[in-house]
Amino acid sequence: MLELQAIHKRLPDPSGGHWVLAAGLDLQVAPGETVAVLGPSGSGKSTLLKMIAGLEPPDAGRLLFAGQDLAGVPPERRGFALMFQDFALFPHLDVQDNVAFGLVEQGLRRRTARERAVALLAVFGLQGHARQRTWRLSGGEQQRVALARALITAPRLLLLDEPFSALDAALRTSLREEFAQRIAAAGTTAVLVTHDEAEARAMAQRGFRLQGGRLEPLWEGTRPSG
Repeated sequence: MLELQAIHKRLPDPSGGHWVLAAGLDLQVAPGETVAVLGPSGSGKSTLLKMIAGLEPPDAGRLLFAGQDLAGVPPERRGFALMFQDFALFPHLDVQDNVAFGLVEQGLRRRTARERAVALLAVFGLQGHARQRTWRLSGGEQQRVALARALITAPRLLLLDEPFSALDAALRTSLREEFAQRIAAAGTTAVLVTHDEAEARAMAQRGFRLQGGRLEPLWEGTRPSG
């Protein structure tokens, strides 16, 4: 379980004052659950993900995962995976090596990592693209590669930062249900930040709005089917 306990975070604003991102913010995400955090651009959603990932420290409060206090645990040792809105694929690597990258970084032999990557690409319907460069793929195909790369290491937590905002509306709609199913099938705990409530409701069991430094509940229950 991911737990955020009384998290406080302020950032300087251009006027010389401070912008309050978190004012005693609390959140719990159960194993295998996807939770969505909504809010407009500039509301601090991405900074919240960065704090969970270990890329930005909170001013006060505690972050825990599976009961472990994450204070002082560097990002690379948290076992979390991040997906960004711009895909963040490596243009100098082909598709299979993009997906295999995390396994190689964990010390797995490159040949074995590539075999696992190709097997996962087949699950995603991308086996025919394994040796292609990522920039030759469509936006939807690139985002599927990014998700495969995130899931192949069996992360303890998946952090999704506006994952579909760079895609057109029709593709966003088709991918959000597919991604929800794949994340659920992998049993992965996930936090999604987005400004799109329809996207959030399609993917998450619970939703919150980040406002005034606190998370206001929007819905709770079984993920809607559409």
